[in-house]
Amino acid sequence: MIVAVAVTEGAMVLLWLYVWLISTICATYLSERKGYGDRPGLACGLILTFVGTVIWLIVPAKPESKFKTVGMFGRERKVPASTAN
Repeated sequence: MIVAVAVTEGAMVLLWLYVWLISTICATYLSERKGYGDRPGLACGLILTFVGTVIWLIVPAKPESKFKTVGMFGRERKVPASTAN
């Protein structure tokens, strides 16, 4: 009986660790994309977990940021070398 409780508790702790890491990655990505750098998002994600990601979804992007120029997930288009001339 005790082993089953320990296994269930260990699985929940591992799940919480994954949620914490994924939310930190998302907050870091959003803050960097919005033009504030990656450190504010990293700190916010590590300390506030899921709430940190929600905060960076609300924070407005700077005008020259990748979020405004390219979009949330977009990438800049690479021009082939043959058409650049």
